[in-house]
Amino acid sequence: MKHLKLLVQKPKYGWWSFLPLLIIIYAILHWSAIGTRMSISDLAAGLPWVADFLSRMLPPNLSYITESLIDPAIQTVQIALWGTVLAVLIAIPLCFLAAKNISPNAVVYQFTRQTLNIFRGINELILALIFVAAVGLGPFAGVLALALHGAGMVGKFFAEAIEEMDQGPVEAMRASGCSKLQVIIFAVIPQVFPAWISIILYRLEANIRTSAVLGMIGAGGIGFELMTSMKMFEYNDTAACILVILGLVFMTDIMSSKLRQAIR
Repeated sequence: MKHLKLLVQKPKYGWWSFLPLLIIIYAILHWSAIGTRMSISDLAAGLPWVADFLSRMLPPNLSYITESLIDPAIQTVQIALWGTVLAVLIAIPLCFLAAKNISPNAVVYQFTRQTLNIFRGINELILALIFVAAVGLGPFAGVLALALHGAGMVGKFFAEAIEEMDQGPVEAMRASGCSKLQVIIFAVIPQVFPAWISIILYRLEANIRTSAVLGMIGAGGIGFELMTSMKMFEYNDTAACILVILGLVFMTDIMSSKLRQAIR
């Protein structure tokens, strides 16, 4: 009973002390709702149009998958795969400089952190438009966009994994006179490797979805076929494109789950 009383005891300043915080949260949400013009009535009025649009997509044109979507689907996976690989290669050297407990000094730490912020602060679509202008239409622009934006995301998560690791092995190796490279290879990487694998697999899943969208602006993949079918009002073909995209996402999720289990 004593333990139960400890668990349910009242806060030090009473529940009413949370009232100002709740009022502030409500005010912020209300202000945001006004700015975004959220309206339940508008949503309800638009539901019949959504139902009409979905009805035009049924049944999906499954023959379109075998006729036109196999190669774009493969290209979508290729874009996501190379975008992820390049992002990891860029992120690995940067993450050690962006981790507070490993970075050589505060200047390098802040500079690297802000560099990663810039990478992930620019949306993939904007980067794809820039690279389309630089290297032309096609999947290479999509790869570069995913790589640069992904490097910012992956580098941030890699650095956070390093900051959260156990400092005992690192300090022990430093005390024994090991070099910084030896500390990283034998004390840091073994601890963060499982977390890094999970981050990489998650990024690959995200890149599969994103690469499908990049095709809509000419950066290769199945997104181009999706955009074309919508412009031509071939909604049955659009449904087929969506099914292929969902299939790619599901297969990637299953494969990544099995890989995570194997690593653990």
